[in-house]
Amino acid sequence: MSAAPVGLTYEHIQLTQGGVPIIAGTTMKVVELVMAQMAYGWSPEELHFQHPYLSLGQIHAALAYYWDHKGALDADIARRSQIVDDLRRTAAPARFVHPVPQPANQP
Repeated sequence: MSAAPVGLTYEHIQLTQGGVPIIAGTTMKVVELVMAQMAYGWSPEELHFQHPYLSLGQIHAALAYYWDHKGALDADIARRSQIVDDLRRTAAPARFVHPVPQPANQP
């Protein structure tokens, strides 16, 4: 006797009206948490330390959601990275110039 497949849900993940997965009860997108983990190599415990408003359950659910939807989320991460690269390439130089300290007059 084989069991029929059961649809699984992620208790701590919800989709926005636009279909973007976020951590329930927050405004944090799953891709934002995943990008932090990728950028810094943080463990779930370190992610919790860095984002203390997230429970370990929320963090693990977000990471599980990522691995179960890796292709779509990796494409979203690549799209976001391309936007940042395009903005950097086309942005005007910063107008703020840090003054260079002048040596004190020596008698």
